[in-house]
Amino acid sequence: MTASPQATPGSHFADAHSARRAVEMSLPMIESAMRDPSVCGSGFLVIVVMDPARSPASHRFEDAILHEHAIGDRARWDADYSAFARAKAQLAWQHQMDSHALQTMRPHLVRETETLLWGSVCLDGIVVGVSGAHAWWDESFAITVAGALRAIAKERHAGALATRQLFAGQPRD
Repeated sequence: MTASPQATPGSHFADAHSARRAVEMSLPMIESAMRDPSVCGSGFLVIVVMDPARSPASHRFEDAILHEHAIGDRARWDADYSAFARAKAQLAWQHQMDSHALQTMRPHLVRETETLLWGSVCLDGIVVGVSGAHAWWDESFAITVAGALRAIAKERHAGALATRQLFAGQPRD
């Protein structure tokens, strides 16, 4: 890691505000699905969204987290869903691929201390890890949030172009 979090800016269009919005947009579907015990027996879930512009080569994992959202009363958790969601997100972020693909097709890349759980995705560099439901549902929820974040970033980018901005974050000349 060569740069501090302040030295290398994160994504302009997929920032913390956009990550929160993506989670909020996805929550109605996720919370509805969680009521089905075959999807989520625990009633608890954690979503971790990573900054797509902060790479493992230049940032610590903790500094690349854009947003973390928990569903359910943490005092009643029967497991550390936050730690599991973070471990899944870190796996996909470190390897830049979905955790299921890594675990099933490329297990030779898994390093000592990395989780053997899956339920995180890497969609065009957008990494989301989820824990609390069955792994296939964790993955589905992660895909939903990542897709929403990608759409929000595209929308913000289009808005910048519409105002004739030449560079991200800077007003037009």
